[in-house]
Order: sequence, then C-alpha cells, then structure tokens
Amino acid sequence: MVEIEKKQVALVTGAGRGLGAAIAEKLAQRSFHVICVSRSQNCEKIANEIIRVGGTAEAMAVDVSDGKAVGLACEKLLEKHETIDILVNNAGITRDALLMRMSEDDWEDVIRTNLSSCFYWTKYLIRGMVQNRWGRIVNISSVVGKMGNFGQANYAAAKAGMIGFTKSVAKEVASRGVCVNVVAPGFIESDMTAGLPEKVIEEIKKNIPMKHIGVPEDVANAVSFLCSEEARYITGIILTIDGGMSM
Repeated sequence: MVEIEKKQVALVTGAGRGLGAAIAEKLAQRSFHVICVSRSQNCEKIANEIIRVGGTAEAMAVDVSDGKAVGLACEKLLEKHETIDILVNNAGITRDALLMRMSEDDWEDVIRTNLSSCFYWTKYLIRGMVQNRWGRIVNISSVVGKMGNFGQANYAAAKAGMIGFTKSVAKEVASRGVCVNVVAPGFIESDMTAGLPEKVIEEIKKNIPMKHIGVPEDVANAVSFLCSEEARYITGIILTIDGGMSM
C-alpha cells in the first residue's frame, strides 16, 4: 500500500453520512488519503470503512459552524500533513420554515453551518494549495441556491452564497493552479427523502425530466472528477446534478 505521506490528502466535511460519506469513499477509491469531518463521531465509521476496504483515512469531529474550532483543527491537520490538497465543503443543515415564522436562530444556524463554514475551511487551507500551485476545492451547493424554494429562504440564501463565494475565490487563485468549483445537486436519495410519502416522491419525479431521483454516487462521481488532474482547466463552474430538473 502507498504510504500516506506520498498520497494527496482530501478533506471532506459532513462526511458522517449521505453525500459526504459517498464523496469520501469515492475519493479514497481514487487513492487519496481522506480526512472525514463531521460534527458527531459518525465520521469515524466512514473512515474505518475506508480503511477496512484498503484505503487510508482518518476522522475528526469538528463543529464546522465554529470558526475558532475550524482554525484549531486546521492547525493540527497542517502540522501532520503539511498541506491539504483537496477540500470538499459538503456540511449542511436545514431549518425549514416560512419566512414570517423563521426564527433568527434558524437563519443564523443555517448560514453559519452551510456558508460560513466554507469561508473558514477555505481560508485556513487554501494557502498551502497556492504555495504548491495545485489544489482542488469543491463546494456542495444545491439547485435551491439557483431556483429558491418554498420555506427555505435561509437554505437558499446559504447555497446561493456558496456559488458567489466559489466564483470569487476561483478568480483569486486560478493563476496558481487551484481549481474551485460548485456542485449543485437536485433531489438525491437521503435520510430526508426516505421519510417522504410515496405520493410526494411521485410528484417530485414528475418535475424531473429523467423521471427518477439521483443517488449519492451520482454526486460523488462528479466531485471525484473535479478533484482530479483531468479537471485542471475547469474552475468557477456550477455543475448541476438534477436529472434536468432546473434546465
């Protein structure tokens, strides 16, 4: 097995389940050493599974909405790895409510977790990428950030903010070989969709030209490509993965 020191290192936030877990596992399959980050200890299960099947990984529990906590985590990681080559900002939460009923806490929690976390991780980790003249940052937004959605003003604002953030950072570091892109999933099978009534799922499918909901691997495959050397001339884009729903 290739030693960790010789591998490129990828960090995935929200890697304890769902999209984040699928992304972490896919990057490990491409021989990256993967740092699985989540607020809870769930990320340890994903890291252990990667190791079980022959990859290399580690887990770190961090509250991504806490800038100081992220800063301390990055200090420890950079002492160990010197550089994080790939950053996937995937962590996110929802606190859905009509705007008139949305509390300030629900607004702030979603903005900090979904959007501010991208700023924290990118700020602390991008310097090494710039110095090495190679890096990949992929921010997991949503079609909701492009289209808006009923009862999700906070979530849509955060996801739209990620798009503007990505395009700005991409311009700043493009000349240094660092590619920064957005992946915007539509309806993807998850814990949330699993709890929806069958009638609701069928109505959702009617609005998707491909007539089915995506799976986490659809997103993970796209992220994996954007993190590869093959994507060296792609930066500042929004790659939408929604079966044609938002076209």
